[in-house]
Amino acid sequence: MVHTVGPRPLDDSQAAEYAREGFVIARGFFTPEEIDLLRRAAKEDRELDAHSFGRADGEGGTVRLSLWNHPGDGIYGMFARCERIVRSAERLLGGEVYHYHSKMIMKDARVGGAWTWHQDYGYWYQNGVLAPWLTSVSIAVDRATKENGCLQVIARSHELGRIEHSLSGEQAGADMERVNVALKRLPLVYCEMEPGDAIFFHANLLHRSDMNRSDEPRWSMICCYNAARNDPYKESHHPRYTPLHVVPDARIEEVGIRRFADSAADVAWLAGAKDRSADTLKKTT
Repeated sequence: MVHTVGPRPLDDSQAAEYAREGFVIARGFFTPEEIDLLRRAAKEDRELDAHSFGRADGEGGTVRLSLWNHPGDGIYGMFARCERIVRSAERLLGGEVYHYHSKMIMKDARVGGAWTWHQDYGYWYQNGVLAPWLTSVSIAVDRATKENGCLQVIARSHELGRIEHSLSGEQAGADMERVNVALKRLPLVYCEMEPGDAIFFHANLLHRSDMNRSDEPRWSMICCYNAARNDPYKESHHPRYTPLHVVPDARIEEVGIRRFADSAADVAWLAGAKDRSADTLKKTT
């Protein structure tokens, strides 16, 4: 089921669907005005572009993304810290959350690479995160369709637990023997979305996306949250528990209009620019 919620946090029925299916799509989670500010800022942001890096997909393509740990006071930070998204994450994870990291996925027309089948916890596990009490929120900056490589998920696959992962290209990929069996037993869902829609998905949900073979870009911003009670037991390149300073939803437009693309005041870019979660995994042979 797909919900139209408007600009408010997820409700009980949506939380129940998330628990059952491993994901829930919230239509119109951000307003056209809010998402237009995010799109314009991201696509004109030289800092975002300068800090981007590529992940080879093992299929001849490369996914380009920028990643940061701590949200600041600019437009990206307002999205990640707004009440609407944080209260939703708290409902799904059963208590206080903190910002684990955010990233902008830049699937440009004709060149944006694929993501292999994986679970986020398949590699966050390596960071000392003891339990899969994390959720990701993918916000559609552009329209997402089958043609431009929208997110694909295997519904209810979060119930399978953590699956072993290894490197496929430069990405962490799940054991395909298990993935292929899951595809025979569980529904495959193409998550087509309009700008401003958001999908919340469990850290153990199997998901992937195809290359963008269309003439239309597909950019998305993904905010990841960890339960405060799930504080990692060791240091890694992503943060341990850090209190999250939540802001009213109205701050998105206030900040976006006033400080349109000032990303230098927005985020602390991940040191070295790259996500090293997959570095400890073995390459597939």
